[in-house]
Amino acid sequence: MTEINVIELTHLKEANIIDIRSLYDYSIGHIDGAINIPYYNLLNNYTHYLSKYLLYYMYCETGEQSREIAIRLNRFGYHIINITGGYQEYLNFLSKR
Repeated sequence: MTEINVIELTHLKEANIIDIRSLYDYSIGHIDGAINIPYYNLLNNYTHYLSKYLLYYMYCETGEQSREIAIRLNRFGYHIINITGGYQEYLNFLSKR
């Protein structure tokens, strides 16, 4: 499985970013441009949300849950890159700017 860090992510011009945290957590704050598909919604109905022809960047709060689901979805033929450190790493990045 491929992973990307937050700094590398910020250098991408266009990216399909998925936040798998709860809608509540997403509404408090999220990575710019990310859409919210909560973990269990995505896990139980990934064919509804994802295309095998697109590349997705995925994160959760710490990067662990998104890593787990990315591994699983990549095995099913999807193209998912985990954002290491998740939203917490994004907040750390923003605080250092």
